[in-house]
Amino acid sequence: MQVAGLQADAINRESPKERKRESHDMKDYHINIFYSEEDDGYIADIPDLRACSAFGKTPEEALAEVQTAKDAWMEAARAKSKPIPRPKYRPAIYKVA
Repeated sequence: MQVAGLQADAINRESPKERKRESHDMKDYHINIFYSEEDDGYIADIPDLRACSAFGKTPEEALAEVQTAKDAWMEAARAKSKPIPRPKYRPAIYKVA
């Protein structure tokens, strides 16, 4: 599979106080979006949420689908009393040396 990378970090416009209240909001999680020739479309995934990914014919469609997948992932984790990881993943370009 050949992959062309594209990354979508949702912009967080809330104050730190509001962010703390919504600690697992989608805006906290990094989302990777990349093109897959094999699938002839875009794949979006959330590295912090194991196996949380989605497909779309466009990057926008993949993003919308992974948001739905994230909601289902969270709901399933809560229903089974599984831990929900805090957002940690950041690509190397965002890490400070």
